[in-house]
Amino acid sequence: MRKGVIDLGTNTFNLLIADCSDESISVVYSTKRGVALGMGGITKGILAEDAIRRAIKALVEFEEIIRDYKVPSVKLIATAAVREANNSDLFLRLVKEKVGREVQIIDGNKEAEYIYKGVSLCHQFDSNAMIMDIGGGSTEFIEANKNGIQEMVSLKIGVSRLYQTFSCTDPFTDEDVKRIEGFIERESEDFFSKNEVNILIGSSGTFETFYELIYHKPFPKTRETVELEIEPFMKSLNNLIYSTQEERNQNEFIIPIRKKMAPFAAVKTKWVIERLGAKKILISPYSLKEGAL
Repeated sequence: MRKGVIDLGTNTFNLLIADCSDESISVVYSTKRGVALGMGGITKGILAEDAIRRAIKALVEFEEIIRDYKVPSVKLIATAAVREANNSDLFLRLVKEKVGREVQIIDGNKEAEYIYKGVSLCHQFDSNAMIMDIGGGSTEFIEANKNGIQEMVSLKIGVSRLYQTFSCTDPFTDEDVKRIEGFIERESEDFFSKNEVNILIGSSGTFETFYELIYHKPFPKTRETVELEIEPFMKSLNNLIYSTQEERNQNEFIIPIRKKMAPFAAVKTKWVIERLGAKKILISPYSLKEGAL
């Protein structure tokens, strides 16, 4: 059966159309828009007017694609930016008026469950692994093994939130990095102190950008996890942390929505790897949207 899902993320809106069976999915079409729904509001508990306009524009464009591909069933799933906004009712009403669809707002635990389901479509959990999904408003961590989810948490350390919380120099100084790490430490509430996991699985999105920055080529179209060489990866993260805005603007492998926020994602990822003591880094091409189909 043909299905569609739109992930209304805090930074990016993702549309996925796939032909689904009980055991697998076959991607028919996918695209994304850098909406920045949380910009100007994620730290204030609102959706800014210009962000809402960008969101509606993207959804109208997606609706045309959905009609072209004759998709009978489509889910719209909203995460941190919408679930935390005091004016989310206005946004939901506008979506209904403009595209005729209802939006499902999910909490952090449901978001983590969908992410796990997506990753499990392309990874066999033979041993303990930690999934990390870097969002704009939140970041989800799911520890899983062959018995399923062992522990999960949704933390308010998304890159858009960090970007709007901290005023940093260009490029970052060591003091900037320490302040961001301190915030992540406080928000994580000792989650990482009780988890020693050798394998970290980054789910799509930002991790695909990390891959492209290391290997200078597009992330491969695959249905399996892809391993990153850890030494080049850590070096690339460090380079990204201390890169200038101009350097990122000129880098073809960083999509526009991530050019301002990439150093925050790099600081967070490096901190997590060091806290976990991870020895193996994998990237899952599947994430929330595949899990929600």
